[in-house]
Amino acid sequence: MLGIIGWLPAVVQAAEIVRVETVTSLSRSVLGSTVIPYREVTLSAQVPGAVKLVAGEAGSSFKQGDVIVRIDESQLVAKRNAVLAQISIAQAALQNAQAQYTRELISPRSKDVGTMPGFGLPAMFDMAMVRPFADSMMGNYDSDMGRYSDLMSSATGVSQAQSNLQQAMSQLQEIDAGLRDTKSVAPFDGIVLAKMVEAGDTVQPGQPLIKFGYVKYKRLQADVPSGLVSNLSEGMLVPAKIDSRTTIMVKVSQIYPVADPSRHTVTVKFDLPVDSVAAPGMYAEVYLPEGETGDAKVVVIPKTALLKGRSLPSVLVVKNDNTSELRLVRLGVEQEDGKVEVVSGLNADERVIDKPPATASSGWMPHAE
Repeated sequence: MLGIIGWLPAVVQAAEIVRVETVTSLSRSVLGSTVIPYREVTLSAQVPGAVKLVAGEAGSSFKQGDVIVRIDESQLVAKRNAVLAQISIAQAALQNAQAQYTRELISPRSKDVGTMPGFGLPAMFDMAMVRPFADSMMGNYDSDMGRYSDLMSSATGVSQAQSNLQQAMSQLQEIDAGLRDTKSVAPFDGIVLAKMVEAGDTVQPGQPLIKFGYVKYKRLQADVPSGLVSNLSEGMLVPAKIDSRTTIMVKVSQIYPVADPSRHTVTVKFDLPVDSVAAPGMYAEVYLPEGETGDAKVVVIPKTALLKGRSLPSVLVVKNDNTSELRLVRLGVEQEDGKVEVVSGLNADERVIDKPPATASSGWMPHAE
């Protein structure tokens, strides 16, 4: 009790008369929001099959490129081996076609004297006598055209063999892409936010496997009514509370360009400070200004001017005759500099007693200096 009595004079001496100030209104709308990772992706199955491996549980950390989920690839491996055999056959056919084309260039079949029996004599007679006579006299045979036809036939064989080889190589690339798709890898450093499958589950293309996020930096996401979005701009700082804890300042990082036609809200994202304690999915409140800067003026007083221990907020107002009057006030939002808005109960030209003792009542005045 003595400690309390000894403490009161110091408070009384610290009391002083201050004038009510007017500042720009900080009236705000409170919106619920959710803590989200800075980046978030959903890894889905690209190929059908049974899940062979799930590397971690929710909360497990992975580096970029680490395999998180693997789907059984035995069928694709078998198809790949079959395609490799087709490639070997196509390569052999291409080599044979190229050899036949080279042979036709160097030793044309149309001038081969060894293709007829009888030591080639009929063929030699045909080449020396019959064909020149047919070329010059009859006009119905052209040996050069025959050779051209044989060259085109060999070249066509080479082209077809190349096409068959290219087709087999394309099939191999397709299967290799499918084999890569059997592995779901971490696109960046982060943690598993949610796991949708277990080892042994059968999945189809497009089925979600896990949610993966980058949580070193975090954000808030809120659906802001379209009437309040015009008061926001990227880079703007606004107050927020996470699970009703201490107020922190968050930065507007992204404002979606379109609104939800059913709810008439716009999605807005806010960057959280790096040292903020929050986990994805936590509830948060964001305080958004209701009007543009300079729209309205309100009166503010130091929070220390409020009488302590009262059920309703009240202050001591100094009247013109230098006496005080106890008056109830209605408070608004708190300012960042230790002051609080007064919605009603005070005018801009009035004075109040700052730091009054808890026992003060109407008529009490600070001691004269």
